[in-house]
Amino acid sequence: MTLVSIITPSYNQAPYLEQTIQSVLEQDYPRIEYIVVDGGSTDNSAEIIQKYADRLAYWISEKDSGQAEAINKGFARANGEIVAWLNSDDYYMRNTVSFAVRCFEQNPDVVMIYGDMLAVDGEGRTINVLKYKQLSLEDLLCFQILGQPSIFFRRSALEKTGILEPSFHFMLDHHLWIRLAQQGRILHVPQVWSAARYHPLAKNRARAAEFGREAFRVLDWAKRQPGLTEIVSQVERRALASAHRYDARYLLDGGQAAGALGAWFRALFIHTPTALERLNLFVSAILMLTGLSRLREAVLRRRQRKLSGNK
Repeated sequence: MTLVSIITPSYNQAPYLEQTIQSVLEQDYPRIEYIVVDGGSTDNSAEIIQKYADRLAYWISEKDSGQAEAINKGFARANGEIVAWLNSDDYYMRNTVSFAVRCFEQNPDVVMIYGDMLAVDGEGRTINVLKYKQLSLEDLLCFQILGQPSIFFRRSALEKTGILEPSFHFMLDHHLWIRLAQQGRILHVPQVWSAARYHPLAKNRARAAEFGREAFRVLDWAKRQPGLTEIVSQVERRALASAHRYDARYLLDGGQAAGALGAWFRALFIHTPTALERLNLFVSAILMLTGLSRLREAVLRRRQRKLSGNK
């Protein structure tokens, strides 16, 4: 039976860490090698990890340089044929690992598999259901973003691509997906496999404005890579517009409505269809700038109630 290695990097996420750990340990798949790498948390994370120490393949709590180093430490310890990481404020749905393994067994040419994902708030209430589509390498180069907690990949492909680039702090996962997609086919499975938590201390909220900067770094990197240069040149306008659109999204999350609007218009001028695919970014930025953000918040609350089954 295939061994699956799952790594949880963690730092001061005690309110959510136990749910993350339990979501892995309660999977129905029997061959999971679970590794927890804590960055020397100053809350009670170490005590929570110790509670489950006898069910972990390895764990450590020591200072590190950030998420990439923590995950790379886990990669170095991983023995599984299939590998994934699950951040310490996210969690898996039931049966996720067994579904992923089955998909790999049925598709031996696939190097990376991804499912759909819930977005939840700090209390675990569903904010959104993120349903993806089948993507290509070109789509990834144009910043079609996947939900990292719902992704699994073959260790053999990781060994060819190399580990996470430590200089990336926000696009480290997407940078890896592009490199993995160069190794073989990636496959979408239309099942919800995980939940990603959006809360004020999560970096997708607390440091939202920094995501866009790394998108441009990824694009510059791709332009210089053998095997990617030609592909990028074929979709260059779409890719650049997508980077600006991605920047707009995170500037909006960071409360920088004017910057978000400027980024969206840059995307519009570079490649109009790309900007118009996310017209909601334009509308949301306008609502914030005109003092009507409460209208946007009301729409988001209504969607959340609908997703939670409440009217």
